Amino acid sequence: MQVTQTSSEGLKRDFTVVVEAAEIESKVTEKLTTVGTQVRLPGFRPGKVPMSVLRQRFGKSVMGEVLEEAVNESSQKALNDNDLRPAQQPKIEITKFDEGSDLEFTIEVEIMPDFEPMDFSKLKLEKLVAEVEEEKVDEAVQQIAAHQKNFQKVARNRKSKEGDALLIDFVGKVDGVAFEGGSAEGHLLELGSGQFIPGFEDQLVGQKGGEEVDVTVTFPENYGAEHLAGKEAVFEVKVHEVQEAADVEIDDDFAKKLGLDDLAALKDAVRGRIQDEYNQLGRQTLKRNMLDALADAHDFEVPPGMKAAEFDNIWSQFQQELERSGEKLEDQDQSEEELREEYSKIAERRVRLGLLLAEVGRLNNIDVSNEEVQQAMFAQARNFPGQEQQIFQMFQQNPEMQNSLRAPIFEDKVVDFIAELAKVEEKTVSYDDLIADPDEEKEDKPAAKKKAAPKKKAAAEKSDDEKPAEKKKAAPKKAAAKKSEK
Repeated sequence: MQVTQTSSEGLKRDFTVVVEAAEIESKVTEKLTTVGTQVRLPGFRPGKVPMSVLRQRFGKSVMGEVLEEAVNESSQKALNDNDLRPAQQPKIEITKFDEGSDLEFTIEVEIMPDFEPMDFSKLKLEKLVAEVEEEKVDEAVQQIAAHQKNFQKVARNRKSKEGDALLIDFVGKVDGVAFEGGSAEGHLLELGSGQFIPGFEDQLVGQKGGEEVDVTVTFPENYGAEHLAGKEAVFEVKVHEVQEAADVEIDDDFAKKLGLDDLAALKDAVRGRIQDEYNQLGRQTLKRNMLDALADAHDFEVPPGMKAAEFDNIWSQFQQELERSGEKLEDQDQSEEELREEYSKIAERRVRLGLLLAEVGRLNNIDVSNEEVQQAMFAQARNFPGQEQQIFQMFQQNPEMQNSLRAPIFEDKVVDFIAELAKVEEKTVSYDDLIADPDEEKEDKPAAKKKAAPKKKAAAEKSDDEKPAEKKKAAPKKAAAKKSEK
């Protein structure tokens, strides 16, 4: 095997590899000999099949295996011998091969840049912290009470209105035939809750206890149950009684209904939850400041292919945002050329920070365990009540989806590692200051001559370096047929 480097420019390396015909033939013969000991062919004893017959029957498939192995092995050898770490999968192109002749191919590879992370002990960062105000706790408790409605039968049998609850029986039918899961008895339905498919609850407004009504609705085209999607259904509904929401008194008894000892314990639990949210906001600010500081402290070349891929991702998101908003590219405050230039810089910054964090993790043996990924899978599944098992299994069966969870966990662990080494100063601020957008503050200052951002830069703005969080897929709305979970 002969490996010759033909080009070395920046982070790009090109090689030409020649694998001699004799080496290929030797490996083909070796594999065919192994095949001959395993196969059974009519007219031949095991292990006694002539090589000519083996070549005729299995020669092409064995040759394919040998060529694939030769390319993989020689490519890896070229990287190892030159002590190169590829940034992406190398591009390989076979330039010459005829049976009985040498195999020639080229390798194009972009390598990881050579850089040394800064001394993180010299990094000075500010972390915003905020204390939970008592009025925030009271507001949160009031919201909890608002969702813990206590419905009571109306004193006189009046017509129902939005906000009331109806105690109903119903049977759903498609083409006159009742469908599975389309009926329930004694179901309490709050009008206006959106619990059932659109149009169902609207037709029950104005009904009295003891009345019967047919509710006609059409299931959405994208409805979760395929046999009902897009179908018109008639629900035969019997209204037993109209109930109205009674005021919930916030006291010890209310707290006990929620499983807590008293009102003070409820407020402590709420205060703790809000404080956790504040702490998370403070951590996000710290992370953003850290990434800004790291970007300023490191300036090394990034692989062009990685930068191009990141730019394509940003530009695609930008175009999707334009399409969703109904705007056009020419409506923006900047020209397409200016936008592409700005997004290109953002892409380069993201790639550089990603390589830096990856290198810090590699040098310090920071890794993500399978247990951590599994916990993240459980957390994702809990976002879809009633479908937890299906969502968890979907993650289990899809390595790519697991990697989408592994990456942010790894990043957070590296950020925590750097924060432990850096000098972090806490600054107590108000809640409003905690949630303030620092970019808006910069734009408000006359000294900051910042070019106006385009109308739809959601694809890359926010932190320049952090990709927008993936929008969580909405859980399918429960079928109108199913009883609501209490």
